[in-house]
Amino acid sequence: MTIKSLLLGSAAALAAVSGAQAADAIVAAEPEPMEYVRVCDAFGTGYFYIPGTETCLKIGGFIRFQTSFGPNEVNGRQGWGDAGTSDWDSFSRAYISFDAKSDTEFGTLTGFFAAEFNADNDTDAGDSRIDVDEAYIQLGGLKAGFFYSWWDKGLNGESDSLGNVTEFNSIAYLYDGGSFQAGIAIDELEGATTKNNGVGVEAIVSATVGGVSFDLLGGYDTEVEEGAIRALLSADLGPGTFQLAGIWASDPNAYWNASEWTVAASYAFKATDKLKITPGAQYWGDYKFNSDLDRWRAGVTLDYAITEGLATRVSVQYNKEDLTATTDRDYVSGFVRLQRNF
Repeated sequence: MTIKSLLLGSAAALAAVSGAQAADAIVAAEPEPMEYVRVCDAFGTGYFYIPGTETCLKIGGFIRFQTSFGPNEVNGRQGWGDAGTSDWDSFSRAYISFDAKSDTEFGTLTGFFAAEFNADNDTDAGDSRIDVDEAYIQLGGLKAGFFYSWWDKGLNGESDSLGNVTEFNSIAYLYDGGSFQAGIAIDELEGATTKNNGVGVEAIVSATVGGVSFDLLGGYDTEVEEGAIRALLSADLGPGTFQLAGIWASDPNAYWNASEWTVAASYAFKATDKLKITPGAQYWGDYKFNSDLDRWRAGVTLDYAITEGLATRVSVQYNKEDLTATTDRDYVSGFVRLQRNF
């Protein structure tokens, strides 16, 4: 064998080995391009596109700590309404909401869900109760699901109470013409009155001119065949907002069962960029639909923005109500609240 033949044979062997190793090698796949979360500004601040879709999502909520005070039989724990066992009570709440929106040929399509997580002491039966606050679908002006009715709207501050049951499984339609709105809703009233098969009908008209807005709302409970109407006026006045509301009911019903009539007022005064002071009052005539009884409340609510996302609210209310035609009682109630919004 010549040297030339030996060199050629060695080169061929090395090529064969290299080819076999190359055939067995693992080739890494090219990395997929990363899709970063994009800001969606079509529906306001806080929305972002769900990756891979044209749906915009906003996540929000708050964490609240609150101590309420007042007589134990009227100082129901905020959130689930059980009476307290003392003249004061502290609780904590976490609230989280998911708001998904997208544009369609029929208008904005919305899916909204919010839940509350309430925590009292471990020794209390109400500890860690979870409540679905709202869950609904909305397409344009049409809305269906579990949500707050127009009766939930109240005055600034904490002195007023302008609705009975304010959250139902409903179907509603609201026409929004900018300065003029009109709407109608059908509510399931099961459990809202002593009867179980009730259906309610709400209708509202609203108008806004400059800094003045006015709502006229009506509700009819078909099960008890009674209804109520409410008017609410709001006007920018000086350094604050003045509000006035009144309700009349034919008899107790799902929408209003506290009195035959009531009137309430408040004035939200913006003292500084961080401090708002809101005095308010309400009077109930023919309380509990008894012409011999009445009730009234007056007080003040203070709102102070401690820093971005953190605020406190303090409410102090003086109450006086007739228990019978010859006896009454008075008491002070309210709360101190610390809340972190996000």
